[in-house]
Amino acid sequence: MPPFVRVSKVFLQAGRLAASSECSRRYGVTMQQLQQCNFFLLRYVPDTVKNEYVNIGLVLLPAAGRPEVRFTRDWSRVRCLDAEADLELLESLETELRGQLLQTNDRDFLLRKIQDSFSNALQPSEFKACLAESPAVEADTLARLYLERPHRRAPRELGARLAILGRMRQEFESYGVWRVMHREIRAAEYTRSGDPLKIDCGYSPNGSVKMFQALALPGDVNAAKVLAFSFPQLFEGIRKKEGKKAELTAVLEDELDRTQETIAFALETLEHQSVGIATLAQMPQIAATAARELGFA
Repeated sequence: MPPFVRVSKVFLQAGRLAASSECSRRYGVTMQQLQQCNFFLLRYVPDTVKNEYVNIGLVLLPAAGRPEVRFTRDWSRVRCLDAEADLELLESLETELRGQLLQTNDRDFLLRKIQDSFSNALQPSEFKACLAESPAVEADTLARLYLERPHRRAPRELGARLAILGRMRQEFESYGVWRVMHREIRAAEYTRSGDPLKIDCGYSPNGSVKMFQALALPGDVNAAKVLAFSFPQLFEGIRKKEGKKAELTAVLEDELDRTQETIAFALETLEHQSVGIATLAQMPQIAATAARELGFA
């Protein structure tokens, strides 16, 4: 795969601001209502040598207001990793952690206390940043993303996504560019080992990267969330490792009912994280642009 190149922090921040402005116009959210927040995950690591872990908790720290704590309600993954795990003790940590967060704003002290109390069996992840209109709602959304068992898509959902991907391929092939495009781009190359996300296809024209992912809504709402929340890390990883300007576009079916709550939520989530949105009707134009930028036109 030819090298991907770097996106500057200015470009990434500008994209987020643009997405936030679009959300303001369409969904009534203003920049004044968005709070800068940081969050980290709590990972259960029974064997530090193997370094296998399960996310069991999440702590979101807004710039103002009380911290938000969320813990998993499904301990089956913990049992699979460690059949002898003390679930009662792990569950009690949620109440204890809430109390500690109300007593101190010293993040470093809190993280050291977590690690010392559990002899490294419970480890915090690195801090991540996000913008939130409501810290409580954002914590719920992040908890569903990081703590819940992945939704298994029904065969019909998979078929709908593959149909969209097939149409995308057909349009790129009609302009002769499919054979030179990157396919199944592994996010793990730019984020961290173990990241399962793969981007359907992309190409690298004139010092930039353009990537495309098929999404079948409303059935693929969870996939839309994963794509949206993975996007900033993917961009940052590309910036650090390679260094070109990047774009990511979700390709959807035509004539979606955008008044449906699940579809509106998915679109808002994608736009909030600067993921572009296109429909199959726009694919001929996208493919023509690819041909021109790759020198096929």
